[in-house]
Amino acid sequence: MSEAERPKIGVGVVIHDGKGNIIMGERAGSHGAGTMQCPGGHLEYGESFAETAARESLEETGLEIGNIKFLTATNDVFGEGKHYVTIFVTAEITGENKIAQAMEPHKCARWEWIPWGQMWAWAGEQAKAEKNGTEIKKQMFLPLVNLWRMYPELEDALNGR
Repeated sequence: MSEAERPKIGVGVVIHDGKGNIIMGERAGSHGAGTMQCPGGHLEYGESFAETAARESLEETGLEIGNIKFLTATNDVFGEGKHYVTIFVTAEITGENKIAQAMEPHKCARWEWIPWGQMWAWAGEQAKAEKNGTEIKKQMFLPLVNLWRMYPELEDALNGR
C-alpha cells in the first residue's frame, strides 16, 4: 500500500448552541463538494483532537470554541478513492464572536445554524436513498451519513442540550 492509499484522520466539529442547533455549511472545491458539512479538517502531527477542532474551527468560521468533547468516530471510504477515519467532537462557542463567518470561501461560502434533528433527518434520507438508488435534494458529507448509519442512538444526542 502506498502512502497516498493510507487512511487519513479528519476531525469533524459539531459546534452546538446548547439548544439543539449546530453549525453547518456547504463544501466547495474538494472531495464532497456540494454536500453539507460541519467545520473540521486534518489532524496534524502531534495535535490532540481538541487542538485540531479549535484550530480548524477558528480557521474556517472565525469562532473560538471550548468544552470540546469526543463524540465518536466513523470509517469513511469515499468514491473518489479517499479513505478517512473521522473523529467527531462536540464543542461550544467560547469567544466573544458568536457568528460564524466564511473565512475560507473557496472551501465553504457560508455557515448557518441547523437543528441537529434536521441534520439527522437529512443524513437518514440520504442513507435510505443511496440504498434504494434514488435521488435526494439535500446532500450530506459522507461522514455525517455514516454517523447516522453507524450510531442510530445519537439521534437525540444534541436535541435540547
